[in-house]
Amino acid sequence: MIKRATFALALVSCEALVSPVRPSVGARSLVVVREGPLDAVGDFLESVAAPPSDGELPSGSFGAVITGGAAGVGYAYADEFLRRGHKVMICDIKDPASAVAALQAKHPGAEVFGSVCDVSDTASVRAFAKESAAKLGTVHYWVNNAALNGGRKPFLEVSDEAIEAVVKVNMFGVLICTKVAMELMFDQAGVTGHVFNTVGSGVRGGGTPGYVTYGAAKRGLPQMTDSLVAELEGKTQGYAWPPSSTPGAVNVHTLSPGMVFTDLLLKDSTPELRKFPFGVLAATPEEVARDLVPKMLATTGTGTFVEYLTRPRTLLKFFNRFVKQEKSDIIDDDGNVIKKDGVAYNEDGVRALY
Repeated sequence: MIKRATFALALVSCEALVSPVRPSVGARSLVVVREGPLDAVGDFLESVAAPPSDGELPSGSFGAVITGGAAGVGYAYADEFLRRGHKVMICDIKDPASAVAALQAKHPGAEVFGSVCDVSDTASVRAFAKESAAKLGTVHYWVNNAALNGGRKPFLEVSDEAIEAVVKVNMFGVLICTKVAMELMFDQAGVTGHVFNTVGSGVRGGGTPGYVTYGAAKRGLPQMTDSLVAELEGKTQGYAWPPSSTPGAVNVHTLSPGMVFTDLLLKDSTPELRKFPFGVLAATPEEVARDLVPKMLATTGTGTFVEYLTRPRTLLKFFNRFVKQEKSDIIDDDGNVIKKDGVAYNEDGVRALY
């Protein structure tokens, strides 16, 4: 049934089957040879799911702050921002020196900095923000990426301490980081800053069995961001806010990386989960960063929902797996992580990025 539905949706939406390929102005006539209609469907879905092109992005070098940037998708964001010529400041609960060294080795001459920061501690966040402004000069993008899920287990088996930690990192941490980032950006004369708050499981409603605390905390973030958007639009009755006298401006957005092959996803997972949905919908940190960083750079206005697993991207993944019968190169048919020679993995099967 999934196969028939996916194929039907693809055919309905696929103009590539009936529209000619148009070369760019000044280009030679273009002839595309395909093996069959499935290739045209795939090409069309790829084009619709693609992130903005470099020509659609603002020019210049910008400063980006990424919390939880020493591993996983946070590290991949930093890598992609640097690849594009921007300056980056990362933080992590553990010393990110090795991550910074790896990024410096990969991008010689790039401006990349790191600092220890506990996002659930106000004093630590304020110190990190001050250091970020000093190192980067101007902070244009602040990505609240740091997260903690507490492991996958029934709610009553989760310790009180784990519940507290998950809420403090995923809810309070994003709140205080956003507040501090907004204060910093409002003080930057002539600059419009952007804050991106990362959501996860539970954001679209429905239950998250095994991740009750994590899902509840993440579910609250879109409400927080929507409330901030309304405040920034001057909708707080009885208050003249935001004040017109601030030197800079701030926009806030929601960032959704979807399922990413990191500790957060694979820890305590089962073969069944790894086969589906992970083996179909999940992506590597690098894939997600290549998609989301240009989307963040292209974002204007406020209240944008920036996501990797858009409907076209999701449809493309289902199409490739169930129609074209393409298998995952990360998860095998038995739900095990495929470990490649010469690559380091941790005990949960998460590939080392450096």
